[in-house]
Amino acid sequence: MESRRTQIKEVWITDAHTVTSLGRSLDRTWEGLIKGISGIRPVNRFCAEAYRAQSAAVIEDLAPSGDRSMIDSLLDYLVQDIHTPPDDVMLITATTKLGIDNLERRRRGESVRPEDILPSSMPRFVSQKLGLTNRGINISASCASSTIAVSEAAVAIATGMAEAVLVCCADVVTEFVFSGFSALKIVSPQPCRPFDRDRDGITLGDGAAMLLLMSRDRALRESRPCKAIVRGWGVANDAFHITSPIEDASGLVAAISRAISRAGLSPDDISAISAHGTGTPYNDLMELRAIAQVFGNRRIPVYSAKGSIGHTLGGAGGIEIALAARCLAEQTVPPTAGFKNPEKGAEGLVSPKPAPFKGDYMLTSNSGFGGINAAIVLQRGQTS
Repeated sequence: MESRRTQIKEVWITDAHTVTSLGRSLDRTWEGLIKGISGIRPVNRFCAEAYRAQSAAVIEDLAPSGDRSMIDSLLDYLVQDIHTPPDDVMLITATTKLGIDNLERRRRGESVRPEDILPSSMPRFVSQKLGLTNRGINISASCASSTIAVSEAAVAIATGMAEAVLVCCADVVTEFVFSGFSALKIVSPQPCRPFDRDRDGITLGDGAAMLLLMSRDRALRESRPCKAIVRGWGVANDAFHITSPIEDASGLVAAISRAISRAGLSPDDISAISAHGTGTPYNDLMELRAIAQVFGNRRIPVYSAKGSIGHTLGGAGGIEIALAARCLAEQTVPPTAGFKNPEKGAEGLVSPKPAPFKGDYMLTSNSGFGGINAAIVLQRGQTS
């Protein structure tokens, strides 16, 4: 067992970019989060009067171009400041609905590019934009899609299957998605309030992220910085309900426990948590139960970015991993926007103000429809 363990390669995150309603860079999103700024605003890309909510964390100038979906414009924003990835990079993308707005446009009789509608098209789109020869694979696993993509990237590097993996994730707010969540009665009429006792639903958001992962040896050879180290990962399924999480949180507990164990750590080593924190009554309660089961009575800082940037679906995990790396670098977790009256179990954990912490390890997790749960343990970055 020990000889196998020594063959596992260390996985570095060497580059991270995000686009959210708070800005077209990780720096701008981070600055907005720390200040408690909300990117949630009235939806104007379609008429939302018939729905339970009329707001979302939308990027104001995001629009389709010609026969192309809005997702194409979002990916253009994402790649514009990215250095050319290595020629041999492996590509993994993640999305839930990609350019489903083109289905809406086609129904209205507009001329559109139909392949934008298919999530399986995303690797080809990203490859074309970056000039990659590797077309890659796409993961569509509900709201845990990009967390699982990072897990798969880490596995590929740790086991020597690849030296560099590019993870690209994105989703946009469309009427198709908006109406679906509204029909489920889980969107909030006001900006979402993660872990607040008065929370009543999610707020959707546009968002994308791109993460470059490398083996430690490859990164050092190319003088790449270490933003964070992916130490552990875990995935589990509740097998309980198509949309609701299991009440005992067993699926999320399993994913978190596997990630911590794979990292060779104990729960006491984790110093902060980036939670899924959607603002729905069932999700947040389930997460608090999972945190209590894994971490006991520890007063560990917990936050959700979704009160500021909304729920970006397939983009959520990648964005939140990029932000967690910044949390570790700054030794601070952002405030949870919308949080005022703590749900039972959130007292002393979640805060409406930035919270400093000391430590090298952080957990980030996501859960989604179909009972899927995924968790990542990050270690603070290093330069050598």
